[in-house]
Amino acid sequence: MSAPHLACSPETLADSLKQAESLVEKRGGRLTPLRRKVLTLLLESHGPAKAYDLLEQMGDEVAAKPPSVYRSLDFLLEMGLAHRIESLNAFVACGHWDHGHAAVFLICENCGSAGELHAGDSLRKLSEEVEAVNFRMRSAVIEIRGLCEKCAA
Repeated sequence: MSAPHLACSPETLADSLKQAESLVEKRGGRLTPLRRKVLTLLLESHGPAKAYDLLEQMGDEVAAKPPSVYRSLDFLLEMGLAHRIESLNAFVACGHWDHGHAAVFLICENCGSAGELHAGDSLRKLSEEVEAVNFRMRSAVIEIRGLCEKCAA
């Protein structure tokens, strides 16, 4: 299963990178060549990617070591350009980074794919319940496991 396309997602890799560059500048950051490469690999990935998988895909064009890949991933997380899927210890590019949100992932237990889902009403309800107990939520990642459309067929 490829990640479901979200209406607010850029259509092409070039559009995604252009939008990311603009967003990073607006937020006071800089998309260095290494950060751009890590983001590109995440955008091109057909599923969640582990840091060492990304490192292997770097090739010779960008000199990278594990700490620099992790720093790049941390930067992309901070900028809202990527998400970490905790249970898989893996990363995915965000499908809609131009607005803040909590991430909801549909993780296929058969093929290992993960798609990001809009769950606006559910997330609003969760936020209300969290606020009702005076807890300040910084972020939320909801992981739903099952079978994707292809594997369930």
